[in-house]
Amino acid sequence: MQYWINKVWLKILLLLIFSYGLSEVPAAEPPAPPTDFRAEDVPGDAGTAIDLFWTLSPDDKPDLKPRKVLRYVIYRKAVDDKDAKFVNIGEPTYRVNTFRDSNCETGTPYLYRIEAVGQESMTSPPVVIKEPVIATLQWFNLQRSWFAIFVVLICGSVIFFIRLARSGKKLKVRKIAGLEAINDAVGRATEMGRSCLFVPGIQDINDIQTVAGITILAQVAETTADYRAQLEVPTSRSLVMTTARDTVEAAYLSAGRPDEYNEDDIYYITDEQFGYVASVTGKMVRDKPAACFYMGAFYAESLILAETGNSVGAIQVAGTAMPTQLPFFVAACDFTLIGEEFFAASAYLSGEPQQLGSLKGQDFGKLIGGLVLIAGCLLVTLSAIQSRGVAPENQEPTFFQTASNYIIENILGKGGF
Repeated sequence: MQYWINKVWLKILLLLIFSYGLSEVPAAEPPAPPTDFRAEDVPGDAGTAIDLFWTLSPDDKPDLKPRKVLRYVIYRKAVDDKDAKFVNIGEPTYRVNTFRDSNCETGTPYLYRIEAVGQESMTSPPVVIKEPVIATLQWFNLQRSWFAIFVVLICGSVIFFIRLARSGKKLKVRKIAGLEAINDAVGRATEMGRSCLFVPGIQDINDIQTVAGITILAQVAETTADYRAQLEVPTSRSLVMTTARDTVEAAYLSAGRPDEYNEDDIYYITDEQFGYVASVTGKMVRDKPAACFYMGAFYAESLILAETGNSVGAIQVAGTAMPTQLPFFVAACDFTLIGEEFFAASAYLSGEPQQLGSLKGQDFGKLIGGLVLIAGCLLVTLSAIQSRGVAPENQEPTFFQTASNYIIENILGKGGF
């Protein structure tokens, strides 16, 4: 009997202790609301965005465990619509005090409301902005004023160099070995009594690399006309064949030998990549051309063409802007035009003032871009040195940080170069 009495008392004691422990667990409370909630129209935009700012809730502290604020919920309502209700438009996480509403209608006034959400989805009292905000269309985006400065500088430099070239001033352009080798390659083919082969890539005429290749074809054709060498141009696109025929015919006419032009030497094979390459390499093995020119857009066929030309002992000059194919041309060809050299060939070969001036103006633009990159690297480095040893929450934006962020986010970022 005593045993059962003791057991009952033990259960009662444990129940009292457990009940006391439960009474000590504090009930979840909603977090305090954020303060200083305001909205501003985004400057310099098309009237479709509004920026929201607020001061974090007093309960939104990084050292508070567990977190009392998990996120913020932002609501929007159009004032013009009497039946409109506040609609959830975003939920930024804790420690975030800005939000951009990018789905606004131009000229429509909006009211915004924000709430802090804590544990168990408990929300703070809502905070509503005092006055409606309207997203307005701006004529100019002053944040992109740097773009106008660059346009003026680069366009001005192009006009300046064109006028300089027209006045008789000789503009210096460094020698491009691949273009200088055209005369030697055609001359060697003439001496050996063998043909020259020109491959203008495998893309259509709407590809800028094909256009650049056709430009070089004009110079090669004029040289072959002067030396009375045979020039063959197999193409993989019908429009490229038509353009190449007109280009070669004009080159022979310019050289004073229009009757030596034979349009059958510029022919179409097939649009299929490796069918075209098989035909060209087969002809290379049979005819053994003394000079091979590969100018245009190339893919996997580049190495096949270059190796075949190397095996027949031809002088090979290649040019492309395809980074993945350049190593093959560099390894198997005698001369290779790399990227910018390929596109500068037109100005280099023609010597026309307009093209030379444009080329020099573009170089000036590249110089400006390089200086901006260097300035950005220096500002980021100085900003990191200046903020060393300072906790992130205690850091205030410095001049170096502001300048580097402007360069990264505006000039070099998504909306910039």
